[in-house]
Amino acid sequence: MKNWSQLLVGPDTPIIEVIKTLDRTAAQICLVVDGDGRLLGTITDGDIRRGILRGQRLEEAATAVMNARPMVATPATPPQDRLALIRARRLRHLPVVDDRGILIGIETEDELLAGEALPNWAVLMVGGLGERLRPLTAITPKPLLPVGGRPLLETILLQLAASGFRRVFLAVNYMAEKFEEAFGDGTRLGMDIRYLREDGKMGTAGALGHLPERPDAPLVVMNGDVLTAVNYRALLDFHTEHAATATMCVREYDIEVPYGVVEVENSRVRGLQEKPVLTHFINAGIYVLDPSVLERLKPGHPCDMPSLLERVMADGGPVVAFPIREYWLDIGRLDDFTKANGDYERVFRDK
Repeated sequence: MKNWSQLLVGPDTPIIEVIKTLDRTAAQICLVVDGDGRLLGTITDGDIRRGILRGQRLEEAATAVMNARPMVATPATPPQDRLALIRARRLRHLPVVDDRGILIGIETEDELLAGEALPNWAVLMVGGLGERLRPLTAITPKPLLPVGGRPLLETILLQLAASGFRRVFLAVNYMAEKFEEAFGDGTRLGMDIRYLREDGKMGTAGALGHLPERPDAPLVVMNGDVLTAVNYRALLDFHTEHAATATMCVREYDIEVPYGVVEVENSRVRGLQEKPVLTHFINAGIYVLDPSVLERLKPGHPCDMPSLLERVMADGGPVVAFPIREYWLDIGRLDDFTKANGDYERVFRDK
């Protein structure tokens, strides 16, 4: 891999700076080295997201989320063995060190996978009425409203295409013909776009029962009114690494209590907090589902995604949370729409 020196961080580097390095290089890994260039560990996109779920703050040092025992190769390791190791261990990167542990390079499968189509399908839920955005949605479905000079849905599709998705299903209802007019069979975007037609309100998961066949790989399901820069390959990797039946993308959301909070136990005051900030994870409207999840749906019966995930958990299937640290905005109201247009040039223009 060329320019791997851009991926280097020190052990005391704050996690927030590691994130900036990950985003700037788009390599999905940082290499933690000491002052002599000795490899101390690695930090991947997944390591950081797991740290966020554990409650670690972005001001903490890189070592708090570092993998201190990464798999490595040496100059004596033949190239074919390096590739075999990457594939056998499902690695995206393989650091190369000398006999003193000094980092001298990094092997990556990304270059091998460049331009390769993913086996995964995506389903975008675009059939809603968008009532909170009226009058804008009176003649145009919400996913087709212009954000940054192009339809919101086109930005989503372009990001999926850039990540390697080739087959996409659009679950349509309200003004379904508008979507077919805009995207047709997807040839213009280098994709195979197909349509799942809903006759009524099917919920955020019901349309999945209309898929013409069962997919062979995990399925990405996404609300069609979400503007985000999430890394879809990192999401799929996270799902696989955790052996999940379903993965739900979540977003941190802070709520400031506008009053002093009093902790009371048996009429005695045990503590005081002045206007505390409570942090919660909220549903970000993006999911990864194993094909087996579709067996829990009845074709033609409405079902919301939370209900579907509850069925998975009731059956003992692991449902994991993938924290989105990239840009994310649910465009549900007029002020969200205004914000999305204001943010687009800064966040998405060069992507």
